[in-house]
Amino acid sequence: MRLDKFLKNSRLIKRRTIANEACDQGRVKINQRVAKAGAEVKVGDVIEIQFGEKIVKVEVLNISEHVQKGDAAGLYRVID
Repeated sequence: MRLDKFLKNSRLIKRRTIANEACDQGRVKINQRVAKAGAEVKVGDVIEIQFGEKIVKVEVLNISEHVQKGDAAGLYRVID
């Protein structure tokens, strides 16, 4: 699955266009490498997203095309 689509489906970022912009600005990394919006996300990948001064680090647990709001948090695990 594309990175921007995963970020939207998992509700880590609210909209896909915002996810695209974050990727274009170099604020999203997959496995410690700056990633583009079209980068492929796989189970086990570690995604880092920079929101201003805050960095959110998550591990991908599951990938699904259609996710209900209540199940979105099950797609990832937050890493400290």
